Amino acid sequence: MTEAFSSNSEAVLQRTVDVASTESDHQAGDLEGLYQISDTCHFIQSKGFKKVALQFPDELLVDAVGVSAAIEKETNVKTYILGDTSYGSCCVDEVAAEHVGADCIVHYGRSCLSPSRRLPLMYVFGKRPMDVQKCAETFRELYPESDSCVVVLYSVIYAHAIDDCRKLIGASYPNTVFSVLRPECSDGQEQVYGLLSDGDHSDCLGDRVVKKLGRYFRLKEGKSVEDYSMFYIGHEGLTLTNFMMTWNRCAFSSFDPETSTGRTESININKALMKRYYAIERAKDAGVVGILVGTLGVANYLTIIDQLKESIRKAGKKSYMFAMGKINVAKLANFLEIDVYVLVACPENSLLDSSEFYRPVVTPFEMEVACNKHREWSGEYVTDFRDLLPGGSSHVDFPEPDESANEEDSTDVSLITGALRSSCLRSSSEPANASSASSLVIRNQTLTVANANPAVSFLAGRSWQGLEPKLGETPVVKAVEGRRGIAIAYEEEGTDKRN
Repeated sequence: MTEAFSSNSEAVLQRTVDVASTESDHQAGDLEGLYQISDTCHFIQSKGFKKVALQFPDELLVDAVGVSAAIEKETNVKTYILGDTSYGSCCVDEVAAEHVGADCIVHYGRSCLSPSRRLPLMYVFGKRPMDVQKCAETFRELYPESDSCVVVLYSVIYAHAIDDCRKLIGASYPNTVFSVLRPECSDGQEQVYGLLSDGDHSDCLGDRVVKKLGRYFRLKEGKSVEDYSMFYIGHEGLTLTNFMMTWNRCAFSSFDPETSTGRTESININKALMKRYYAIERAKDAGVVGILVGTLGVANYLTIIDQLKESIRKAGKKSYMFAMGKINVAKLANFLEIDVYVLVACPENSLLDSSEFYRPVVTPFEMEVACNKHREWSGEYVTDFRDLLPGGSSHVDFPEPDESANEEDSTDVSLITGALRSSCLRSSSEPANASSASSLVIRNQTLTVANANPAVSFLAGRSWQGLEPKLGETPVVKAVEGRRGIAIAYEEEGTDKRN
């Protein structure tokens, strides 16, 4: 962590990076099947697009040139390769596509399936190899009873093999439910994989449909999600963690196609939830909150930012918004006045491990738990911020001050510092800066706590408060030529004529 704040500047220029060979082992036929070039060309030609943005993650950039050339040859359109995404490779980078004036985006590789709204979109997940027979054997070992209730989840890169898994497992496990991918698209159409056909509906009438994180699965009548176990196909990573946090009351097991091994997930989910609850307590203690913009492509991200601003203001806290691209320890350490950050990002990138950061980073759900007294911590965890918006499955209205006299000025004890903290619920009509710098409150019959502006208090106790202008004291001098070169070694260093 110390190197993030202070590193040797000379090492930056002398550092070497080991880069693997950039030559692709895939032949033209392999590219056609792996990247679905024919389907992509049909998508482009059917819509009449002229400029197409091809978004590749880092691990697939080796084939980007070959795929781009094949598409241009087949369709006579102009393609642009998007390599360095603004935030995360799992999200659709609409901002970079708009910079080149693209008409649509083709997203390759792993995806969080977060909906986008600006440009037409096509997903090409790829076809990573998987031993279907070994996967079925692992499933039978983990669930020896044929009447087990199991929901099969999977990474999008293995979606091509799910039909074969369903044929091997579904016949002997009647209570097993296979999820399907149903990502939302900007033009209202469904994506390439995981469509619910008429046949899927015909034999499951009356079943309860669960829609979460770009997946659909249907539960039997009278069953709830807690009655099912979850079987995940894919390697350990953000997708699995996101599923386990969302359905934290379900038992999880997994099969890794890369190693062809299965296991029961032994992560103590309760311990993980308690870490998140600790972050909520830090958010309750916070006086100044930084809102980090972690996406510019996920639908309704501006709406949740406005809702967070309003919730933070009503809770008597101050908020600032930061748009800095991919965040790291050094970037956030520049703002010591911030007590806690809230990250607005896709569900997979929201669960950021902030143990290395100078200030904790929480999710929009955790920030709402800290600010909204009507939202209680019950073990339920929401990673998709769209569920928190009005009309969402987990939306809770913010209380108004006139609902209860005790809610206007209430105090409790911080579980971290042990100090008393006061929460002053502001009305919607109250100006944002009303009484912001006041240290006086209306006297309470039982207890009175002074409220001070957190930012002002921080600056008052800070040893360095910025540059002092000293108007009229600093002499005016003629501009002179400055140094040449780079900061590590200016040209005139070591050659001072005065010495």
